[in-house]
Amino acid sequence: MTTTASYTGYRVLSGNEIRIDGRDKVSGRMMYTADLHRPNELWAAFATSPYAYAKILRIDTTAARAVAGVKAVLTADDIGHPRMGRNMQDWPVLASGVVRFIGERVVGVAAETQQAAEEAAALVDVTYEELEPVLSPQAALAPDAPILHPDRNSYYWAAYDGKEHPKMYHPNVQGEVHIRKGAADLEMLFATAHRVFVHEFTTPRLHAGHIEPHSTEVWVDPDGTAHIYSCNKSPFLLRRQMAVAIGIPEEKIVIYPSAIGGDFGGKGTTIEEYACYYLSKVTGRPVRYTERYSEELEIGGYRHPTYFKLETAVDANGRFVAHRSTVLFDGGAYAGSKPTPHNLPAANGYFYLPYQIPNVHIHTSAAYTNAAPASHVRAPVSIQLIFAFEQHVDIIAETLAIDKVDFRRRNTGHGNDTTPCDHQINDWNGELVLDALERAVDLRAPLPPGRARGIAFAITRSGGGFANLKLTLTADGHVDVETGVPEVGVGMHTAMQRVAAEALGIPLDHVSVQRLPTSTAGRDPGVGGAWGMHVYGRATEDGARQLREAVAARTGTTWRDGAFVDDALRRRSLTELAPRVCAAGPLTAPGTYTKMYTDPAPFDYMFVALCMEVEVDRQTGAYKIFDVVQVVDVGTVINPIAHQGQMDGGFIYGLGSAQMEELIVDDKGKVENMSLAEYKMPTFADIPPLRTILVHTPGKDGAYGSKAAGEVTNVAVAGALANAIANATGIRLYHFPITAERIYEALASREQTTAT
Repeated sequence: MTTTASYTGYRVLSGNEIRIDGRDKVSGRMMYTADLHRPNELWAAFATSPYAYAKILRIDTTAARAVAGVKAVLTADDIGHPRMGRNMQDWPVLASGVVRFIGERVVGVAAETQQAAEEAAALVDVTYEELEPVLSPQAALAPDAPILHPDRNSYYWAAYDGKEHPKMYHPNVQGEVHIRKGAADLEMLFATAHRVFVHEFTTPRLHAGHIEPHSTEVWVDPDGTAHIYSCNKSPFLLRRQMAVAIGIPEEKIVIYPSAIGGDFGGKGTTIEEYACYYLSKVTGRPVRYTERYSEELEIGGYRHPTYFKLETAVDANGRFVAHRSTVLFDGGAYAGSKPTPHNLPAANGYFYLPYQIPNVHIHTSAAYTNAAPASHVRAPVSIQLIFAFEQHVDIIAETLAIDKVDFRRRNTGHGNDTTPCDHQINDWNGELVLDALERAVDLRAPLPPGRARGIAFAITRSGGGFANLKLTLTADGHVDVETGVPEVGVGMHTAMQRVAAEALGIPLDHVSVQRLPTSTAGRDPGVGGAWGMHVYGRATEDGARQLREAVAARTGTTWRDGAFVDDALRRRSLTELAPRVCAAGPLTAPGTYTKMYTDPAPFDYMFVALCMEVEVDRQTGAYKIFDVVQVVDVGTVINPIAHQGQMDGGFIYGLGSAQMEELIVDDKGKVENMSLAEYKMPTFADIPPLRTILVHTPGKDGAYGSKAAGEVTNVAVAGALANAIANATGIRLYHFPITAERIYEALASREQTTAT
């Protein structure tokens, strides 16, 4: 059962959407990057490192060059040792001197066929001196740990362009942030508190889970301009990063955004374009590359493995007094896949906590290791944090003998309270969501033996950013929305169409959305970070407003209640006025919007409360989920069908993290489960009974009061499941995924301890 809403006040938004890209996708006509082919193209392949950490002593490419059809074989020496990265450019396009993770690219090959390229890459002879790898962040921070990047101060770091890099507490630290709120010194608060609770949690390495592998095609034309088809979701940012790394003007790089077969954060970092640029430049021909999925799982951008130490002081009434956290991320071999200024997956990840804590100290850092580089994955820190913190909350409530919903209710914020990161919130809707959960589920109703419920409570935030687009009105009453933002599958272009049609009072089929290359579109950061409906919705509204004002000025009319009204009070539609307005040519209007993360104004936050009912077989550890209820704080829904898809899909995404997903790395640094047969993701058969209840509270950031929906329902799943398992068995699991094997081992360990 899903609770939906009907927006009778809107002409367009009151009905369900028809996806702009829907017919092409379901018919198979949609062209993804791997489907695009230029005449006379070459295929790329790479010789990669078999070691997690080793010196490169010699590279012999003689045999590779002799393969029929090979047109180029390049090493780092051939291309000038460029480095790439979204913020810090510490990741070599091709490794030089040392390799730092298994699968790192050492030599690039271009050939007439994919088979010839792969054959040549396999014949590259590299002599290595294997070194002892550093495979955990704790090992990386040991006093005697090898320094993995001794020349890091020479790397370009966009956040500190032309400035001195900040000093880290250890040479293997990629970045760190200290967050403080309230008292400068927490020791007295902890010493005098009613109770202090300390718990530690860890989470694993996870893949983003997009089905479409990374793919690109690059052609450097005779005048040196690079034409690039890419599945990267941020074309303008890719252009800027490539320009800095390669050393050419941005105008010499044109990114043509392709359809994107799923993102989930994994399409923000793509690395194929850089090596293919050099291969194309040398050969003068287009060069294409599509990763195999085994390569995706070996070197793709991962969710950061994370360690948490949580310390919380509470008073006798069960209210938070102070909190202290130590958070350590395994950042992998390079920080280049992280876009944040501090080289962390999310410097202020604690804005995912729906609580008012008056005194907070949080130290967050990421360490270099000899694992593949970790990156941003859907809600980069939230799944890890809520898994840990919501168990922490449950333990505190149990110990204090306070009802778990009441404990959360008394500690959520109100009014002008701020998050643990000291961020303001437009509206604290936590109590509304908790109240709705209690109405939907009788949390105190008895259950059969072995069965129990678990809850979790979280928030996500509408992202900040900027957008530049253009609306063009033609004489036939048609409006084109021209944008540089790709469609990653969430229905962003459809939402822009619907917002424009609503704002201009015209039928949906009178609005089209055109995706333009970087050479003609306005500068745009791409979609991601839960800023879609906030940033692009508002930019579309702005463009529609400016177009209305231009039409009104040319026709002497006034926009009122969805139509243009003339002096005789006759209502005239935009379609009627378009031939007159556009007699001399199309009318254009820019649409812009900016609200950055650093903006002091409050942001919209979306609250979620999740209840999961499970039954555990104590003999085997196997468990079954009988019921799930998720209550979600939402605003005006722009794309109703896609919105519900986000609600359901977000939960299922979180379920995969909670139950089954984990990239397993052996003691040499090699990923062991490098196929989707071994890296398990949930399928339709894994979905438990799921009810979604929407609590509608209009947003203040998004178009027409909309709020972000992409991340809110995946963040609390692992925490709710862990709490349900604990309530059913009395054991706590401090690491996910929560598998039958781990439950069995914990139960067996407890029994052995009891017997002893």
